[in-house]
Amino acid sequence: MKQSDVRNQAFAMPLTSPAYPMGPYRFIGREFMIITYRTDPDLLRKVVPEPLQLTEPLVHYEFIRMADSTGFGDYTETGQVIPVEFEGQAGGYTLAMYLDDHPPIAGGRELWGFPKKLASPTLRVDTDHLLGTLDYGKVRVATGTMGYKHRELDIAEQKKRLSGPNFLLKIIPHVDGSPRICELVRYYLKDIVMQGAWSGPASLQLEPHALAPVADLPVLEIVEARHLVADLTLGLGEVIHDYLAK
Repeated sequence: MKQSDVRNQAFAMPLTSPAYPMGPYRFIGREFMIITYRTDPDLLRKVVPEPLQLTEPLVHYEFIRMADSTGFGDYTETGQVIPVEFEGQAGGYTLAMYLDDHPPIAGGRELWGFPKKLASPTLRVDTDHLLGTLDYGKVRVATGTMGYKHRELDIAEQKKRLSGPNFLLKIIPHVDGSPRICELVRYYLKDIVMQGAWSGPASLQLEPHALAPVADLPVLEIVEARHLVADLTLGLGEVIHDYLAK
């Protein structure tokens, strides 16, 4: 294989059989259960990287079912998103995500810088409520519940909230173990078509785990719970801060 062939074909690893295809990445019927809770602001400050600024001591704990996603297949994801600001622009910083499908783990980390790890999350309707769980290995790490479609939410408002900016810390090491890429990335969800939005009573229980430390941001008070279903496209990112720039 010539060097020019390598340059022309190089998109993702492995070169001859990439773990995921080129985008765009469209999701049909993507289902969210987002439980917002209040936590310790001092603990939040330890995990939110500058130049992002903490706004409120809140965490969005998300369970997401993606049964129909272009190139990634059928999978479930869960994790924590922290409300932040960047240069006065409000958005969400993704602290950690856990999912059960290799292509979106590889693609999410390599393209955007999503902090994804392999685990076993679920989201389903359990009789009269939504039930979300996260198992890391054989340990139950998170359990969320929400009353099923108790109150409808304003569709336009929820679409606006989903359309806001999202921030990621992308880290790719050099071959000697030093950081080769260390960037703050911003991305948006695009072409959103809302299918429904609801609220209801909710609970969230987080358990300690050495490698899935979601409980390091403890639940002090449940503030809000949302159940959303939407079609959307995961937009590619842009670098807004380079930590290695001199």
